[in-house]
Amino acid sequence: MPTSHPRSGVATACAAALTLSVLLTGTVAAQPAAAATPAGYQNVRINEVTSSGNDTVELYNTGPTAVSLSGWKTSDDNFSPQAFTPSSATIAAGGFVTFNSPKGLGDSDKLVLYTSDGTVVDRVDWATGAAKSAIARCGGDGTGAWVVTTAATTFGAANAPGCPSPAPASSRIRINEVTSNGSDIVELYNGGTSAVAVGSWKYVDGDTAHTPVSLASSSPSATSVPAGGYVTFNSTLGLGDNDSLFLLDANGTSVDSVTWATDGAKPSDERCADGAGWFRTATTATPGGANSCSGSGGGGGGGQTGRLLGGGGSLTSGCTPEAPSGTGSAPAGTPAWPGGLDVTIADDVCAFTTSTGPEGRDLSGLAFDPANPSVLWAVKNKNWLYKLVKSNGKWVPDPSWSASGKQIRFAGGTGQPDSEGLTVGGNGHLYVTSERDNTSNTAPKDTVMEFDPAATGTTLTPLRQWDMTAQFPQLDTGSKDDANLGFEGVAYVPDSWLTANGWVDPRTGSAYAPAAYPLHGSGLFFAGLEWDGTLHVYGLNSDGTYTTFGTVATGKGSVMDVLFDAGTQRIVATCDNTCGETHTSLKVGTTGAIVPDVTYTNPAVMPTDNLEGFALAPPSTCVNGAREAVWSDDGSYGFGSGTSSFGHALYSGTFPC
Repeated sequence: MPTSHPRSGVATACAAALTLSVLLTGTVAAQPAAAATPAGYQNVRINEVTSSGNDTVELYNTGPTAVSLSGWKTSDDNFSPQAFTPSSATIAAGGFVTFNSPKGLGDSDKLVLYTSDGTVVDRVDWATGAAKSAIARCGGDGTGAWVVTTAATTFGAANAPGCPSPAPASSRIRINEVTSNGSDIVELYNGGTSAVAVGSWKYVDGDTAHTPVSLASSSPSATSVPAGGYVTFNSTLGLGDNDSLFLLDANGTSVDSVTWATDGAKPSDERCADGAGWFRTATTATPGGANSCSGSGGGGGGGQTGRLLGGGGSLTSGCTPEAPSGTGSAPAGTPAWPGGLDVTIADDVCAFTTSTGPEGRDLSGLAFDPANPSVLWAVKNKNWLYKLVKSNGKWVPDPSWSASGKQIRFAGGTGQPDSEGLTVGGNGHLYVTSERDNTSNTAPKDTVMEFDPAATGTTLTPLRQWDMTAQFPQLDTGSKDDANLGFEGVAYVPDSWLTANGWVDPRTGSAYAPAAYPLHGSGLFFAGLEWDGTLHVYGLNSDGTYTTFGTVATGKGSVMDVLFDAGTQRIVATCDNTCGETHTSLKVGTTGAIVPDVTYTNPAVMPTDNLEGFALAPPSTCVNGAREAVWSDDGSYGFGSGTSSFGHALYSGTFPC
């Protein structure tokens, strides 16, 4: 087997810095001194290119930390590596940087990106005319397949508007697994609905002295990838440490790529799930079959891994975890979690058993208190509310409020709200959604209840209650399952954000004017409907009435939690394993409507469960560029019986500031 190109000792030493270990405290582990090949370099991807005269290149950082571009260079198929001047010397996590190619780019050309020590970071090849007006990654910035854009270029912003519809069948072919342990096996996966011929396609590694090799010459049987199937071939170029693999179609246009650091492809580098997301180090190589996606792993560039920390303990009487249901897949190309790779189990085992349920599960909605970020509010399906505070690195009930939570009722002190979501309003009160009355669970009762957290006593009744049940006749079928598909989450969204971003009031077709609704307070409430993944927008009036402002499509089949994040200035809709454990940010688009912006998966080390609650700490809590993210497991199942996560409901990680 030919030997792949060597790499510098500096690059090998720096690879040890690639794992970002973020502890529950929010602090980030100290990094080694700067080296020629910066930590996280393989997360920087070429994202868009034009060869129409200005020869602009866009880079995107898929990783959880910023990366210095100092001394980086670029080349094409004619000129040797040349320095370029980026729009920013550092590319932020989830950020874009643009530059003009130092030499002209033409038809049937390529662009190669290098670190200052000559390590290949990424490469894109295109056929005649393909980069006019531009080529761009479609299906996820930094992770999507390369396509010719059919709309205006989007340099410095997300590529979604440039994706053609429908995308070509070849764009669904993805490099799915790679080994560099001597056998040098490459696996391709077809996420499309029809077979794709690949016999005339080529591949090349990160050695710029190598020319592309045809798949047919490496494996004569690798002629076609069936729909939903796999094809493997052995690389004859030799794959090593700090290496790359680039896949080209019959026209010589880039289809997909992967770059890994030292030992990143041993035993293999794999996508999780198949054909989707970014790469992680596998615990078991599975060429020709579904990726294992188990054990330690991490998103954000080949070779990075994360750990699940903490847990343990024995199940107590009355604690019966519930296995997850409703599993689905994240859309192909969904970007990996942009925060820290490590996740910590953040509660005691069976911490939320109550008198109204024979199980220790059903912790659902979560919300940080914006006025006091050291407080995390949580709601349990069977009508319990918790004020949680940190103790020895765990979230525990605040004993000064109630060591065992407070029970909530509907207006008049009746019933058992099937409480699912909560948010903190502009007045500091808690707003809780309910799908049903658990004393009559075959009928929907989609309500929002307002509670004063300063109220005394162990049982809370709402100050006001708004009942929207009549708006959802599809849930009123006499089936408890249909009745259970109502309001799952809710977010308070300030009027100031809606007006500053030019939101158009769907009731009037004009710019939203809060003064036209004098009883609604200082913001609107976005309630997530599990039935179809839509957000329903309401003004909750002080006289007990409400104003309906229509719906917002999230692009998801279900929604389990909703929040407004002041850090990213986005509404975030969360879906559990029903949608592949994803979080979709929404913004006000150019037409004044609220539209999806970007979707992320969960950290790869987390279990694929009914994770129904999600909360992001306010930006004021940021430490070393990171803030806390918290998830709640509705079934406290974790990775199953006998694992450290079994019986736990809360997980803590980090999200960029």
